[in-house]
Amino acid sequence: MQKPYAESCDQNGPPLLAVLRRLLPAAIDLLEIGSGTGQHAVMFAQALPEVNWFTSDRTEMHAGIHSWLDEVELTNLHRPIALDVLHDPWPARQFDAVFSANTAHIMPPTAVEAMFTGVARILRPGGLFLLYGPFKYDREHTSESNLAFDNWLKTQDPQRGVRDVRWLQQLAEPLGMELADDIAMPTNNRTLVWRRRLQ
Repeated sequence: MQKPYAESCDQNGPPLLAVLRRLLPAAIDLLEIGSGTGQHAVMFAQALPEVNWFTSDRTEMHAGIHSWLDEVELTNLHRPIALDVLHDPWPARQFDAVFSANTAHIMPPTAVEAMFTGVARILRPGGLFLLYGPFKYDREHTSESNLAFDNWLKTQDPQRGVRDVRWLQQLAEPLGMELADDIAMPTNNRTLVWRRRLQ
């Protein structure tokens, strides 16, 4: 099959890699939720050989991910796990970190809630959950382009939309995850970093 390709992955990959380099400790197991095309996984696993990168997505996305993984021979890059956050069983193991890019705004709210619940269950104490994308703050968009994007998302599906950081914090706090960092990224995006409490 022809490899799927997302231009956005080439654009946001380098700044995301810089964040991952800064925040991730060495020799860890990381789960990527919503690996999409597989581009990020290949890029980051090549650049971070000490990170065991586990891909995951809905089953219908796996062929595209395999097409990217088939072109590289990386012992630290793992075949996709079937993970629809609402319907599939989550991995029966723990991870040191979880990463997800551009997923929260295309998931319905129930799936966002399920993602946070699942992440809290599989994340080791002290582990990080890095969530990248556009976000709102106290119901306000950070740019006109994000407002336009939010409106467009809702025309595709009323359940989609740019999520409010305050709401995400309300999901995370009872699950034992604290917002440890909020990093500005290019094109009005952010990387939100939650840390699972040690106790």
